[in-house]
Amino acid sequence: MNQVITVFKSRSLKLHTTRSWDFLGLTVDNAGHNPPPQLAYGSDVIVGIFDTGLVSISGSSLFQSSLNVKICNFRLGIWPESESFREPPEVKPIPSSWKGKCVGGGDVRCNRKLIGARFYLKGFEEAYGELNRTRDREYRSPRDRLGHGTHTASTAVGSVVSNVSGFAGGVARGGAPSARLAVYKTCWGKDLEGVCTEADILAAFDDAVRDGVDVISASFGSSPPLAAFFESSADIGGFHAAERGISVVFSGGNDGPDPGLVQNVAPWAVSVAASTMDRSFPTNIVIDGRYTLTGQSLVSQEITGTLALATTYFDGGVCKWENWLKKLATETIILCFSTLGPVQFIEEAQAAAIRANASALIFAASPTKQLVEEVDVITTVRVDILSGTRIRNYLARSPTVPVVKVGPSKTVIGEITAPSVAYFSSRGPSSLSPDILKPDITAPGIGILGAWPPKTPPTLLPGDHRSVEWNFQSGTSMSCPHVAGVMALLQSAHPDWSPSAIRSAIMTTAGTRDTSNDLILSGGSMKPTDPFDIGAGHINPLKAMYPGLVYNTKTEDYVLFLCNIGYTDQQIKSMLLLHSESSTTCLPSHSCRTNADFNYPSITIPSLRSTRTIKRTVSNVGPNKNTVYFVDIVRPVGVEVKIWPRILVFSNCQQEHSYYVTFKPTKISSGRYVFGEITWTNGFHRVRSPLVVFLSNSGFVAK
Repeated sequence: MNQVITVFKSRSLKLHTTRSWDFLGLTVDNAGHNPPPQLAYGSDVIVGIFDTGLVSISGSSLFQSSLNVKICNFRLGIWPESESFREPPEVKPIPSSWKGKCVGGGDVRCNRKLIGARFYLKGFEEAYGELNRTRDREYRSPRDRLGHGTHTASTAVGSVVSNVSGFAGGVARGGAPSARLAVYKTCWGKDLEGVCTEADILAAFDDAVRDGVDVISASFGSSPPLAAFFESSADIGGFHAAERGISVVFSGGNDGPDPGLVQNVAPWAVSVAASTMDRSFPTNIVIDGRYTLTGQSLVSQEITGTLALATTYFDGGVCKWENWLKKLATETIILCFSTLGPVQFIEEAQAAAIRANASALIFAASPTKQLVEEVDVITTVRVDILSGTRIRNYLARSPTVPVVKVGPSKTVIGEITAPSVAYFSSRGPSSLSPDILKPDITAPGIGILGAWPPKTPPTLLPGDHRSVEWNFQSGTSMSCPHVAGVMALLQSAHPDWSPSAIRSAIMTTAGTRDTSNDLILSGGSMKPTDPFDIGAGHINPLKAMYPGLVYNTKTEDYVLFLCNIGYTDQQIKSMLLLHSESSTTCLPSHSCRTNADFNYPSITIPSLRSTRTIKRTVSNVGPNKNTVYFVDIVRPVGVEVKIWPRILVFSNCQQEHSYYVTFKPTKISSGRYVFGEITWTNGFHRVRSPLVVFLSNSGFVAK
């Protein structure tokens, strides 16, 4: 049939809080007479979460809802009883635009906060057979088993929950605590992992678009090699959602720090990196009552034991299950090094320590790994290699077996520099479309506290029988819903903005400096970040509310992009909803325009060999319709950058302007990325666009 553009096999994709919103500047304290943005906006917005489901409603509320923004959660479902999804007494009626359903089979009850819940199982069961509810303890409903969906949903739109106790205690809430939530369970537990089939994902996109969501948040993906854009259900679904005015945000993946592994790189959606925040959990390690070092952990009570090197219990000192020497380490705290073996994952050392019956584990690893505090199955204190070496040398010199005391841990705010990019966060450039910068933005994704199903242990591991209502998680899965929450606030505050305007506002107001006013560091290298690490920078919700100028993407931009990646006129017409003959034709004029001309908030030149000029168009969305913007340029090394015009004059009669950027190489290079930025300012707003240029002019002779 002519309407069929492509046929592809359904692959399986994998899944990639209290302080984070304060760190981003969104507090719920009302020092003045006006409500803070988190409480003032969002009740008219619906956010859809594609994930592992949700937990149902009872108890107190983590994120209260009064905004009418609809956020869609594509993930592992939800635990609907969580306080985060409870309906507050003052909540407004459900927006009339909502057409969705609560498909729970009696297992999930919706309300005016959690307004929709669906689940998608056909694709999963086609691929893996009937859901094994005994082995995987899954729910054949939108209810969450793995916890991932509950956590991400609470991060995006959870209601305000006061007096959360324990580590990172305080007021917990999502980015848009008043927004409405719709859950689309597309991912299922299999062998303790979340698996999402593309057939189920695309079905969820179709429903979410029809249901009337405003924002879609999806934290899943597949490592490179990446499928072509229209052989990927996430890219196809995201494209159709964006056409209908729905903002779509994906996690960028956890394959860092090597370059070129970023996922979810379509230009019609936002790809999010993960970064740290300024909260830490210092934990004292006291040896023989006189030698003290500090690590990071979540230890609630002091633990005492004898100190031992891993060589005593593991072959070669390699802390792995199979290296155990069959000697019990009862009442012993073992020191393990990630560099021996090596032990790639801390969970390997924890499993080994449990097998040896140790009381606790001290795990030493490179500081670039940014080992994050999580709820461990065995008490684990994380230290850097330097501290680990000092402990090892103390033990070697000690005439007797040392006694070590660990904990309890403390919660400390503001004493560490943040943000820095997580070492695991996937980096650019995009391996599918290197002319579009990805990731787009970075947001908090390490040690995020979120709601959790009480029937799911915090580690998911066999033998862990603990029950918690809050849990720490890390990954770009956690940074993604932070951006979704901000999108919901922007959608509510500016209902006439397009998804591309919302993306532009987030990107052009992002920051590149940390709390010490130095350049944000790149975890995994200890060097300053570049746009491949953080995209446009670290998200700043308050500045994004008032960006001044935005880069709107029009149908012609998508046509240009699709023409340049090889789609025909007929295919493009089939994909676009609203089109004319002129807007959906790969005209000869397109042959001289590359994707560098796509009206994106960042500018990427994938191969600069000679002088080249690209175009951008900005719209004035600031309160002052009569204003003048001046440009400031930070030139990439070895590249001359000229902009015309250098002044943009906006008036009541003209609220849109185009400008041209000319790049000219000034040195010979056989292949090197260089970075700069363009900033337009009117004295109040600063609208910044990162520049990414790949210099490859060695041996090239200009004609």
